[in-house]
Amino acid sequence: LQLVESGGGLVQPGGSLRLSCAASGDYLHDYAMAWFRQAPGKEREGVAYVTSSGAIREYEDSVKGRFTIDKDIAKSTAYLQMNSLEPEDTAVYYCAAAAVYSDYIPLLSLEYDYWGQGTQVTVSS
Repeated sequence: LQLVESGGGLVQPGGSLRLSCAASGDYLHDYAMAWFRQAPGKEREGVAYVTSSGAIREYEDSVKGRFTIDKDIAKSTAYLQMNSLEPEDTAVYYCAAAAVYSDYIPLLSLEYDYWGQGTQVTVSS
């Protein structure tokens, strides 16, 4: 499975961005997906997760109500819709996939086997 992110960029506080993660080499219905981010000088943190079926989603507290994770199995693409962006959201965002055949959601980065190259999101006026 190969993952390629896109959609990052510079946005003003309060603005929105939609990140995409295009997958190739396998079918997304076999994978739980997640978005992680890493800001300069900080550890990588998970912000949004979705099960292989797409039925269950989890979010890190600071993004609840602002970010939405989704995946379109037919298009082999996962998304992260980010609204009401704040300067603290500035980071490199990575999508990740874990081969999970149930509604278990891996929350730790070490549980994910496949990673994209990352896309930069900068929130600044």
